[in-house]
Amino acid sequence: MEHIEAGSRAFKDSLYQHIAKVGKSLSSDKRLELLHLLSQGPKSVEHLAATTGSGLANISKHLQVLVESRLVKNRKQGTYIYYELASPVIAELLHALWHVAESQSADIRTLKESLSDQFQDVQTLDLNELKEKMNNGSVILIDVRPKEEFEAAHIPGAISIPLSDLEDIMSTLPLNIHIAAYCRGPYCVYAAQAARYLNEHGYQAFRVEEGVYEWQQG
Repeated sequence: MEHIEAGSRAFKDSLYQHIAKVGKSLSSDKRLELLHLLSQGPKSVEHLAATTGSGLANISKHLQVLVESRLVKNRKQGTYIYYELASPVIAELLHALWHVAESQSADIRTLKESLSDQFQDVQTLDLNELKEKMNNGSVILIDVRPKEEFEAAHIPGAISIPLSDLEDIMSTLPLNIHIAAYCRGPYCVYAAQAARYLNEHGYQAFRVEEGVYEWQQG
């Protein structure tokens, strides 16, 4: 019996050590940000460093941790190395973590409320309202993420107008139809910024809180 119990103990110790390794890789705010960015599509180290405002060496170290824990994989394309989530299940893990953190952390709920307060002047559409408007043709849906993220995956029927290009492309949008903007999800401000800018220039624009992942799950 002792021999059997010892074998069971060794199995459990090994199991939890491997699971803890994955958990440890998530214990960095910067690595969580990298995973969120990679959930939108593959990106180079240079792109990730620029987007996060971090140095190449620092980002490379964080990416190596994520690769070693099998959360991220990479591939070489020309002179660049691109990183992406190792599996779609990683995106599910991220959203589950966000849900738990928001549910259990008053600080996160306060941050989310603060974000909403900043854009009180911008109306929000939920996914059901968006689908209804898209079905009856009363809205144009724009994806204001970078173009490469749109190309990786987007809500069907959306057109790509990155936030950085909105000022130049805005004149091509009709004034007599509603505009709905979405980006990377509930904590991304691009959609709200785009909707506010359009409203200030005579359009009737809305922010969609959800992103591609939420659309796919719905």
